[in-house]
Amino acid sequence: MFPDSVDIRDDTMREGLQIENAHIPVEDKLRLLDALGDTGLKNISIGSFVSPKLTPQMACIDEIAERFEPRPGVNYTAAVFNKAGFERADKFFPKINVRAREFVTHVEVCQFFAMRNYNRTPQQMFEQAKASVEHAAQAGEVGGSVVLGNAFGSNFQEDPPLSFGIELLDRIVSLWQEAGLSVEHLQLIDDMGACMPQPLVELLTYAQATYPEIKSYGLHLHNQRGVTNICYYEALKLGVTRFDTSIGGMGGCPYCGNGRSAGHVPTEDFAYLCHELGIKTGLDLDKLIEAALVAEAVVGHPLHGHVSRAGPRPRGDRVYPPDLPFVETLNEAQHFRQGISACAHQLRPWKAGSALRNYLSQQS
Repeated sequence: MFPDSVDIRDDTMREGLQIENAHIPVEDKLRLLDALGDTGLKNISIGSFVSPKLTPQMACIDEIAERFEPRPGVNYTAAVFNKAGFERADKFFPKINVRAREFVTHVEVCQFFAMRNYNRTPQQMFEQAKASVEHAAQAGEVGGSVVLGNAFGSNFQEDPPLSFGIELLDRIVSLWQEAGLSVEHLQLIDDMGACMPQPLVELLTYAQATYPEIKSYGLHLHNQRGVTNICYYEALKLGVTRFDTSIGGMGGCPYCGNGRSAGHVPTEDFAYLCHELGIKTGLDLDKLIEAALVAEAVVGHPLHGHVSRAGPRPRGDRVYPPDLPFVETLNEAQHFRQGISACAHQLRPWKAGSALRNYLSQQS
């Protein structure tokens, strides 16, 4: 029913920080990057090599690349969108590897988001996809990836029927097939927070049935309306194995109209879900929780995670003591990681003769 393991791609340092305060000190960003490196993540983007005029939050990316200490076994990369960005990032090779690039054809369904975010119309993006396929063929590649953006709805226009996104998917895949190449990976993006479980299942089911050559599926769904974790659960049931998340759910999109509210599923929450379902992530949940708390300190405001607030379900020697004091505040709830001292000042109204005290005395 579920995959044996999943590849969780945490987007904290890139999409998370790029919408936060531009004046966060480099030292704090390095502390957050170190915390992420301790969680078991295998691939970490340190940020984006972009113009500081458009994205001032990334003005310090070269200093971060110079100063951070790589963790063993972690592949560090970065987002680059043009030749200048690639050349800046490639100066730090092999510490940062931006050379491993797959051929990708990315087309947006939403007309206005395509123009707002990419300065292109969907048709122009489709023409660019044609060129990408040609380059892949000339390079001797056997296949590549398709990225379909915002097929589930828009904040800027009436929602197209799902069939419109499916037809666009067919057109993009046909470009590869006509060139004698295959599509190996399909990535679905939803910046609008419009994705709902049923249309996601319909689109994934269609793609799996129609294009068996696609062996890998990924989702990058924003979570401004709180439905994405449900969508991810449905995708797990269909065997999807690659999911984008961020620590504490931080992140957002300045182009979709929702800003920071367009965050992600918190990495720690999704990892907890997978672990409870018996799905391997390779991630240390305790370290993810610690990273979420570091992230809150770095950005200076609460984030959106749940597991970092309440902890994972206690089991074994981590179950709560039966006479745990009252727990009311978020700080007191941190007893799962700080110990009883977090709530020791609270009430313990179970006096001698109470059912709880009688039971505990019988067990001693």
